[in-house]
Amino acid sequence: MASPAEAAGSALLLLLAFAVAGVVSDGSDHRYKAGEPVPLYANKVGPFHNPSETYRYFDLPFCSPEKVKEKSEALGEVLNGDRLVDAPYKLDFRVDHDSRAVCSKKLTKEEVAKFRNSVAKDYYFQMYYDDLPLWGFIGKVDKGVKAEPSEWKYYLYRHIIFDILYNNDRVIEINVHTDQSALVDLTEDKEADVQFLYSVKWKETPTPFEKRMEKYSSSSNLPHHLEVHWFSIINSCVTVLLLTGFLATILMRVLKNDFVKYAHDEEAADDQEESGWKYIHGDVFRFPKNKSLFSAALGTGTQLFALTTFIFLLALVGVFYPYNRGALFTALVVIYALTSGIAGYIATSFYCQLEGTNWVRNLLLTGCLFCGPLLVTFCFLNTVAIAYSATAALPFGTICVIVLIWTLVTFPLLVLGGIAGKNSKTEFQAPCRTTKYPREIPPLPCILFIVFIILLIVTAFITVALTYFQLAAEDHEWWWRSFLCGGSTGFFVYGYCLYYYYARSDMSGFMQTSFFFGYMACICYAFFLMLGMIGFRATLFFVRHIYKSIKCE
Repeated sequence: MASPAEAAGSALLLLLAFAVAGVVSDGSDHRYKAGEPVPLYANKVGPFHNPSETYRYFDLPFCSPEKVKEKSEALGEVLNGDRLVDAPYKLDFRVDHDSRAVCSKKLTKEEVAKFRNSVAKDYYFQMYYDDLPLWGFIGKVDKGVKAEPSEWKYYLYRHIIFDILYNNDRVIEINVHTDQSALVDLTEDKEADVQFLYSVKWKETPTPFEKRMEKYSSSSNLPHHLEVHWFSIINSCVTVLLLTGFLATILMRVLKNDFVKYAHDEEAADDQEESGWKYIHGDVFRFPKNKSLFSAALGTGTQLFALTTFIFLLALVGVFYPYNRGALFTALVVIYALTSGIAGYIATSFYCQLEGTNWVRNLLLTGCLFCGPLLVTFCFLNTVAIAYSATAALPFGTICVIVLIWTLVTFPLLVLGGIAGKNSKTEFQAPCRTTKYPREIPPLPCILFIVFIILLIVTAFITVALTYFQLAAEDHEWWWRSFLCGGSTGFFVYGYCLYYYYARSDMSGFMQTSFFFGYMACICYAFFLMLGMIGFRATLFFVRHIYKSIKCE
């Protein structure tokens, strides 16, 4: 009978197979005849500098039908904040329009003020045409040479021009721009008569359908940006290789000298007093304090590492192509649910190896260690989104779906993994016998300040090096410290988030600030658990290896 971990792995492989099949058979491969309607959906609007603050398209007083028809969306699309509705523009295949009226309406003072406030915040709109994304600004601010904001002019674009490229019977590309001569002055609080217009221009292109998304796949079309990007990657790789090679050479020489010294001491005099890391061989495998929390953190970190690995595999096979809306969020939810068995198995198995008895409490702690803080953060941020009427607020139905996934998939797999871990009957393999009473630890200078700089390069290697120095100073309590050393990268990343927000970005407002720091805290916490697990596993392998190489009483 397959274990829960194997069942979860099989399910993930099946999911990967379906994902690959979905890439091969592209669902967006639509063919049209001349004059046939092509779906155009309006998605959302929001401030350009606040990516988390988005609203429904018709929250602004654009031309809207009497009854807005919403498109049914997948779980990932809803989590991404997409709220697709039928757009008021008619873009039939290969049918040109010139200054076609959408509607004429009289904007009230309140609507003028709403548009003006949106233009002042650089609001953009997003639409999808045949699954191709397009963006545009709703207006502009004319600052001229006047420095006072009270003297600026605010204009609304009322004429949108769609330039569409096609190849035979397929849509290849769409671009949108505005007529700079068709503007509505929004500077003053007074009613305004507006006629919204749009034009459509079709043009044939030799670009094949298979390459139509290359425009969206590249972050920049400028060669200069591309050169800087690759130079940074190559520079980072060379730095990592040089540093790891340098540290590996030093560490191997030091260990070799230690092995020779300890072997010589054993041959010279058996009663000679031991020193260095050999001196604490009877304490180095003494189980850590709070072993239930430690095991839960190890299991959760392993799950997050597996989640990250599978996400990268899906990305490599092309699942997360640009117009696959919500695919990343769907994959995160599904794969996290399926890998919960890994967390339960690793946590409970290791907890039992550490001679823990209350494995049920350890299992519950494992299930809540990451989901608990994430739930608290989500409740707060979702409340903020509801207060702002933003699309980031999840509907009640979506919340019920997530709860059902956790109840029917995540928790049962966690329990099954925990049962399998408890019954694994694996004993902790320590090459040295642990003494009954721990030795006193001599005082140590704080060396953790270097972790924030060096752990960015290679977490596992640096954690091993730091643990060696700790053992050489006759400090045998390395378990938690190795985990914290590896996970400290998460704190560094969050510190950089503070710098990025205030020094590099133009984000503002309570909602954007809450979403940025709230979800970045969850992401950095995930990094902490995942990299902490990596650091501990690497250190455990190293410690077992060096103590197997010496003669211990």
